[in-house]
Amino acid sequence: MSGRRGYEFFQNKSCEFFPCHAVENAESFNCLFCYCPLYALGRDCGGKYVYLENGVKDCSHCLLPHSEGGYEHIQSKFDDIVRLMRKNEDDK
Repeated sequence: MSGRRGYEFFQNKSCEFFPCHAVENAESFNCLFCYCPLYALGRDCGGKYVYLENGVKDCSHCLLPHSEGGYEHIQSKFDDIVRLMRKNEDDK
């Protein structure tokens, strides 16, 4: 985690769910994106997910937003999120 800028990592060890995923090393678990902003991108998020029979996207096995490099990946998808937002606004 050395070389990481301070705003790229946050950890809340007092959270009753910490860590919310099974991990080998909780010290490197990043809570910054507790709720992943890439969820709305569906299949284009780049993470490890499955769709349940009821159509809900299940990301419980995805560690991408919580891992080393997760911040950078989410930032790289920001333009995709903006495009989705604009499309949704245009559809109204």
